[in-house]
Amino acid sequence: MIAHLIMTVIADDRPGVVEVLADVIASNKGNWLESQLAHLHGKFSGIVAIAVQEKDLGQLQGALQKLSQQGFAISSQLVEKQPTRNSAQPFKLTIVGPDRPGIIREVSKALAKRGINLVELSSECSSMPWSGEPMFTAHGQAHMPQDVNLAELGDALDTIAEELGLDIAFEDRQEA
Repeated sequence: MIAHLIMTVIADDRPGVVEVLADVIASNKGNWLESQLAHLHGKFSGIVAIAVQEKDLGQLQGALQKLSQQGFAISSQLVEKQPTRNSAQPFKLTIVGPDRPGIIREVSKALAKRGINLVELSSECSSMPWSGEPMFTAHGQAHMPQDVNLAELGDALDTIAEELGLDIAFEDRQEA
């Protein structure tokens, strides 16, 4: 039987980090399925979904933990493969504006209150053109229940945008 493992990793960023991870996974009979990898503040960080035969799971987890001797901080968790949520309506979310604490907290609170699942989020801080002030940008994908009132969601996001001086847009993927 196949086991599914989610691995998180943080290490000093350097050439060959992904190769080391991929080699340990493949050498221990694992199959690298999906990943999100990034360079954040001088660190390599990532999340990797791995499939492995249950009989080889312990060997793979042990080999991953041995990477701590090479400066890797790795944790893993066994998960059941989740069924696709067909009733959820996918949409894209974009947030742009002056950086300040609490942006993600306020937006995620508004989404969670309506049963909306934020399934992917990437964000960055850069400089605004002309002024050089810190600018926050986030792009996300979410799954929304069919019964969410889009007008009410739009009003809630508009209120947050106004209070925090942001541009917040959401776009139904079916309309895109």
